[in-house]
Amino acid sequence: MAAHEHDHTLDDEDPPNPYASANRWRHQESSSFARAAVARDPHDSSGHTRELSEFFNKNRVEGDRPPTNGTGNYQPIVVGNTDGVHEGVGADDGKEVVCGPLLNYRRMEDRTWHGSVLIITKGGGKIQTFQPILRLGRVDGPATNGDANGSNPIQSHHGTDVPGICLYSDPRNTFWQFPLACDIADNETKWAYSIADVRYKSETKPRTNYFFVPAAEESMRIMFHSCNGFSVGTDEEAWSGPALWNDVMRSHARAPFHVMIGGGDQIYNDGIRVKGPLREWTDIGNPKKRRDFPFPESLRAACDDYYLNNYIRWYSIEPFAAANGQIPQLNIWDDHDIIDGFGSYVNEFMKCDVFRGIGGTAHKYYMLFQHHLAPPASTYTSDAPGTKKHGGEEDAKQLVDTYVRQQAFDSSYIIGSKPGPYVAEHSMNMFSKLGARIAFLGIDARTERTRHQVNYPETYDLIFGRVRDELGAAAATGQPFRHLILLLGIPIAYPRLTWLENVFSSPLIAPVKFLNRRFGFGGGVFNHFDGSVDLLDDLDDHYTARTHKKERNALVKRLQALCSEFSIRLTILGGDVHLAALGRFYSNPNLHIPVEQDHRYIVNVVSSAIVNKPPPTAIANLLASRNKIHHLDADTDETLMALFDKDPGNSNKTRSSNHVTMPSRNYAILTENSPNNHPAHTSELANFNPADSKFDGKNGHAFLSNGEFGAGTKHKAANPETHGKSSDGGLDVCIRVEIDQHDKEGKTEPYGLSIPILDYQAGKYGSNVHSHHHLHRSRPGTSGAASTIPASSVPSLPGSVPSVPEVPQSNH
Repeated sequence: MAAHEHDHTLDDEDPPNPYASANRWRHQESSSFARAAVARDPHDSSGHTRELSEFFNKNRVEGDRPPTNGTGNYQPIVVGNTDGVHEGVGADDGKEVVCGPLLNYRRMEDRTWHGSVLIITKGGGKIQTFQPILRLGRVDGPATNGDANGSNPIQSHHGTDVPGICLYSDPRNTFWQFPLACDIADNETKWAYSIADVRYKSETKPRTNYFFVPAAEESMRIMFHSCNGFSVGTDEEAWSGPALWNDVMRSHARAPFHVMIGGGDQIYNDGIRVKGPLREWTDIGNPKKRRDFPFPESLRAACDDYYLNNYIRWYSIEPFAAANGQIPQLNIWDDHDIIDGFGSYVNEFMKCDVFRGIGGTAHKYYMLFQHHLAPPASTYTSDAPGTKKHGGEEDAKQLVDTYVRQQAFDSSYIIGSKPGPYVAEHSMNMFSKLGARIAFLGIDARTERTRHQVNYPETYDLIFGRVRDELGAAAATGQPFRHLILLLGIPIAYPRLTWLENVFSSPLIAPVKFLNRRFGFGGGVFNHFDGSVDLLDDLDDHYTARTHKKERNALVKRLQALCSEFSIRLTILGGDVHLAALGRFYSNPNLHIPVEQDHRYIVNVVSSAIVNKPPPTAIANLLASRNKIHHLDADTDETLMALFDKDPGNSNKTRSSNHVTMPSRNYAILTENSPNNHPAHTSELANFNPADSKFDGKNGHAFLSNGEFGAGTKHKAANPETHGKSSDGGLDVCIRVEIDQHDKEGKTEPYGLSIPILDYQAGKYGSNVHSHHHLHRSRPGTSGAASTIPASSVPSLPGSVPSVPEVPQSNH
């Protein structure tokens, strides 16, 4: 790359020391300093900093003021009137942190936990004059979460220095990544990190942060969220800002999360078309003129500024910012990380210069902020033909006084085989180990998306090949994975809205669209991009949309095959829809397969949004009324489960018959009931029904297993004292739902259920595939009305499980 040419030429000659001070006598005070202060390359993680740090440490003078973000109570060496930590605010010396630290998790290998920290500093260019150093150490003593993050030094004898690696730098900002490697011990461990000789733009930013690594024989405690921002036009104050992150931090204080999974829309960049550089383009009334609008370098640079500044702004907002520095993240993007509906508009419009341009720019900062990876050297612009395809010639204008590190991906990524149709980059899917018995798979369902596909067939082949290899390797060691967490940005087990798609796509809507183009009639109904009905892009996004139905069904069947092959329980995480719900696939009741042995039993935890406002109650109730039992095939049914036995707090958010959709902000917690736990007390199982026969033959409008029985606020998974404390190996799921949008503390009501491990026994149960079983859209007794059984009618003690009346089914 052009941006890296200076790296090669520096090797051929003695380079000037980029760390030399203008005040030369500082560096000539002693020969020992001269030996220690050798030139180091901030673009290389292998720089030796131990000698230099030891030189400073043994010559430091103990100070009187409280300890700062170093490794001891030291007075920094002072020359003149500055000390390197508290220099003048206006000094552009590369030491001011404008965003971060952001903590990511990557993978586990053997007994080593791998992650990274990212900070963004003010100023930069092709050569950096300062390289930050991160100090990482294991905190001695029990791994409790009682110590607040703050200014305390790292008290550890296991510390190490981690030099920052420059991922990207231009005159505006520099992105520093610190790769972390932590030993995995027999017990859960607490780790601390701090970054020396930097100053934070925020006075309240803690100088030392802590995170937790699970024990070698334990799985991670998981937090899941999505839709972490506000749509354009939302009254953010009326929704108390990102209040639920306060509840996240309270939950983290009770039982520290080991990983925080972002299901898409970690940031909302839609404002670029309203108060950003795309406003002029959006205001063009003629869709053809908008489609033909160029994306020159001037517009690219303005959009680049917007995405950069919006990321810095949002990732610095508390309490979200505090979570970023303490809970390791795993993220997959969705449309709002780019712009609303990206990928789901008509093909001719998606291929226009502006959409391809913002797709490339958004991808650049998605790579940096959310993955701590170097971006491509240049992004799409209509001024540089080489940027229009992946691997094309770089744009020299974008590389003026700019450094871009060579791109590299570690083994946690499954890279798509070819670039996306509208973002000229490969999809970035992920596989990681979440502790001893949980595997994680994240599918990038945005980079390759069009209105008629979610991912390329070749990408699915790569993903399933990798997952089979990983699951097989674990099984061969005698330590198989028992749970697989699949992250999809959008729910896959969700009510159909085909009738609404038909209305919005109907020729009858054409006259209204014409009036909209000519006279602005129905302005709020149609989107500002391709002129389609505004909700159509959201509907086309869904896996349950008719355009994605074939792909969706094939994906589910491949997942079922994976579950049976490795006897692994699959749980899907989905967001996007701004409400909480619990969908699941399961075997046709006429097969009489208990959930514990049912490889088709797959729960889809729908948790959305943690920040954005929910849809109107009427929408949630409408979805509940459409909650019929659908049939993937002759052997598989699907529907939402009655999880919500009451509305949160004393509210009345939904009608009394709706127990399947909750229009309130929320997030989810998933914890394994470790087989290493002490056996559960009898009281912990008070809501469980031991009589498995009670579930036999029930359809999805009833509870299907002990883990589902009594689901809701009284379930053991909803109680922090019993959540994850059993020892059956199952997965406790708790969706925490906001009680009052005006409460800035973000208090929540918990709803829980348990997902059992899978004990698959090949050949034990039959199939309907070769029978002549006739499938109706809804079997008798499985209409939408039946999906709204009052969960409060479910007995809290073991006994019979309520069900709707069913007409006996027969093959004919």
